[in-house]
Amino acid sequence: MYTLNLNQMTQQEFLDEYWQKKPVVIRQGFKDFVDPIAPDELAGLAMEEQIESRLVHKKDGQWQAAFGPFDSYEHLGTQDWSLVVQALDNFSEEAAEIIEPFRFIPHWRLDDIMASFAMPGGSVGPHIDNYDTFICQGSGKRHWRVGNNGEHVEFAAHEALLHVEAFESIIDVELETGDILYIPPGFPHEGISLDTSMSFSVGFRGNSAVSVLSAFADHLIDNEKGSQLLTDPDRQVVSHSGEVSNNDYASIKSQVQNLLDDDASFKAFTGQFLTAAKHDLDTLLPDEPFEMEEVSNLLNSHAIKRLGGLRAFYFEDTIEQGLCYINGTELQFSSDIANGVKLLCDNVMLTPNAMSEWSHNVAFVELATELLNQGYWYLAEAE
Repeated sequence: MYTLNLNQMTQQEFLDEYWQKKPVVIRQGFKDFVDPIAPDELAGLAMEEQIESRLVHKKDGQWQAAFGPFDSYEHLGTQDWSLVVQALDNFSEEAAEIIEPFRFIPHWRLDDIMASFAMPGGSVGPHIDNYDTFICQGSGKRHWRVGNNGEHVEFAAHEALLHVEAFESIIDVELETGDILYIPPGFPHEGISLDTSMSFSVGFRGNSAVSVLSAFADHLIDNEKGSQLLTDPDRQVVSHSGEVSNNDYASIKSQVQNLLDDDASFKAFTGQFLTAAKHDLDTLLPDEPFEMEEVSNLLNSHAIKRLGGLRAFYFEDTIEQGLCYINGTELQFSSDIANGVKLLCDNVMLTPNAMSEWSHNVAFVELATELLNQGYWYLAEAE
């Protein structure tokens, strides 16, 4: 288990002073940090089809980038290249543990863990991200420069690489094992490996209004909602046929606004949208389906652990009505087990002690059986 040390700052002080405001270096944010995955294991993952990976290097002074899966790496030599793997938390339980210290930020804001292996001189180049990131330095050292936010010119250094033009740094540091660099969206930055190194970035995303509205439109289409035509039975004669009157404009706007104001519908969409998996999930389906009686007994002897990368959320005002959202789907359950479902959504792992109140509750055991059989939760040894 990783423990975050904010260097005399409380979590709220960090949020007040730095979150979404300015970058900061947190020296030894993770004391005694050990890489959760070895470089050869990371390279092996990047050879798999379902895993999003990227190689970045320079050839004859020009940036090159390629997307996985990869067959080999020998041709790249021993310097000036970097391997990046997205959503490592979906495929490595050990890497997913890095997320736990950051749960003072709501989990719906989480994007994923990105892992980077780099040879000396390896880098992905100077760039700007549109998400918050905590870059946790693993083995080795990297030199990081961070510029101020503002107007910066971006350009395509390669068809798969968006870089930013030269910037003046406000942070210029070497990160050593256990150091953390927090960078808000919009701040240009560049990291260059000083030796063979690993780093692990915990990213937090925000969605643009355009992406939410686009997804909402798809949701309405899929659920055959919002197809009612504008009606105007009390239409009055007009003398300017080319004019869109204020009343007509208000009617058109109201037609759209009513869809957003339907709280039950928009909340259902939001829950499904926020829990939809961005990357493939490595589901752990049981060899044989669990039976309820079996699960009831197992909850008393085993911990249950949530699949890495699985997103499970609830709204504070509908959880008591028996509604939550898991992996892009609205789930209904008995309102009597709302507190038990909160435990499932709030915690990655639940021990038999935490489950003692629920292990013999028929409604909860039925839900737990369903989730285990879907491969969303699985049995684990209690720590």
